[in-house]
Amino acid sequence: MDDPMDDQLESQDLTLTPATFTPPSISHPALLAGESYTHHSPVPAHLLSTPCVLGIDEAGRGPVLGPMVYGLYYLSTTLQHSLLAETHHFDDSKVFTPAVRADLFQKICTPGTDLYEQSGWAVRVMSARDIGAAMLSANGGGNLNTQAMDATIQLIRDVLEKGVMVKEVFIDTIGPPATYQKKLEKLFPTLEITVAKKADSLYPCVSAASVCAKVTRDIALEALYDPYSTSFSSVPGWGSGYPSDVRCTDWMKGALDPVFGWGSECRFSWGTVKEMLEVKAKAKEAVNVDWPEDEDEGGNMRLTSFMRNEEEEPRDELGNWFGCRVGTEVF
Repeated sequence: MDDPMDDQLESQDLTLTPATFTPPSISHPALLAGESYTHHSPVPAHLLSTPCVLGIDEAGRGPVLGPMVYGLYYLSTTLQHSLLAETHHFDDSKVFTPAVRADLFQKICTPGTDLYEQSGWAVRVMSARDIGAAMLSANGGGNLNTQAMDATIQLIRDVLEKGVMVKEVFIDTIGPPATYQKKLEKLFPTLEITVAKKADSLYPCVSAASVCAKVTRDIALEALYDPYSTSFSSVPGWGSGYPSDVRCTDWMKGALDPVFGWGSECRFSWGTVKEMLEVKAKAKEAVNVDWPEDEDEGGNMRLTSFMRNEEEEPRDELGNWFGCRVGTEVF
């Protein structure tokens, strides 16, 4: 339940992108309902028959509030450097000012611009509620790296299914690059895949994906805050949503519900949340709820438990879903 530490550089970037425009990647209904979702831009027709390079990066891995967003960006291999690096000077999104990031993303989203006409993009918005639920699941299979890998794989599959002629893929790593790359190469054997640290500063298509992810997350965070804007006037916003941002922790202390804590904008699997709830409970400012085991009362009994004798050895439920084989003696 500790906070992830793999994105320490991003956690230092505590400025949000000004909401000068609302990109099509923002779904207010899904965000306010705590739901994860995916948005794809229209695919330029010529990219169905032109070899393409594709980049992937994320934003919001470490915050305690708001979604983690995976961004994907693709365009013709021959244009990656001339259009992105030379014409529009794409670089690591964290070195851009919020205004520059917003301006670049607006051009990407605006029909008629060279960025819109020559490229496609997508984002996977992973809600705080879903991130926390997966990490706290009983099977323990939803750690953040697993969720990030699943999002990456699904975004690539989506683009391939749309018919885009992807040849090369560049990804900013979420762990040991070699291990990550090897797994992706097994899943996508026809693609030339490169996974690298600081890929957003090395490959322009990853830089563009980073801008898509970063601006989407920032504006999503503003959309999530909007319902609270009139309720907590004494606390001017929740800042970037990172635990290292005092605006974030101040808001959380002031907005804490004594029973429910916070809403679906909060990642309840974070150590920050656990520690804050424990402090508030000790101060009698929050309710310490114990969830007793119901095994003795039959609370955890499965339906199949009522279908067999207690002395009978348990069987594989899935393998016997349609019943057991019988011999001729029963006829």
